[in-house]
Amino acid sequence: MNIKRKDREITDKKEIQEIIKKAKILHLGLIDDNYPYIVPLHYGFEYCDENDSFVFFMHGARKGHKIDLIKNAPNVFVEIETDVVLDSGESIPCKYGSFYSSFMGRGKANIIENLQEKRHGLQLLMRNQTDLDFDFTERMISTVAVIRVDIEQYIAKAKK
Repeated sequence: MNIKRKDREITDKKEIQEIIKKAKILHLGLIDDNYPYIVPLHYGFEYCDENDSFVFFMHGARKGHKIDLIKNAPNVFVEIETDVVLDSGESIPCKYGSFYSSFMGRGKANIIENLQEKRHGLQLLMRNQTDLDFDFTERMISTVAVIRVDIEQYIAKAKK
């Protein structure tokens, strides 16, 4: 992935993970015919240092438009932002902006069928959202769809 402002790029893996952990909503971009379809979702994630890869887990209804789109076109885009604060331009409107931290990535989505993997994804989701660990019964797990996104390319950046 290309970045125009190299001075804002973040390459430190721990800092990238902190951005992802701190934010609570992920915007999942899907393909809907000729238009993008973007859904804000709670998420969990894990990072594998061995191959520098991120995996995101989201959940939702077992049936619906989002699930249909993933099954038809698994290429997705994720975007997360946090630390958003207005950067005042005072009396010059074109000097306004924002301070922020963000993560963007391209990847492949799939609907998890394996109960153990679904449990793992839901546990990561709840840990990221609440900093608490939960157990899930088979009944709880079977009532939801769990989406896994394996990120293939990503970039993180910030204006501090």
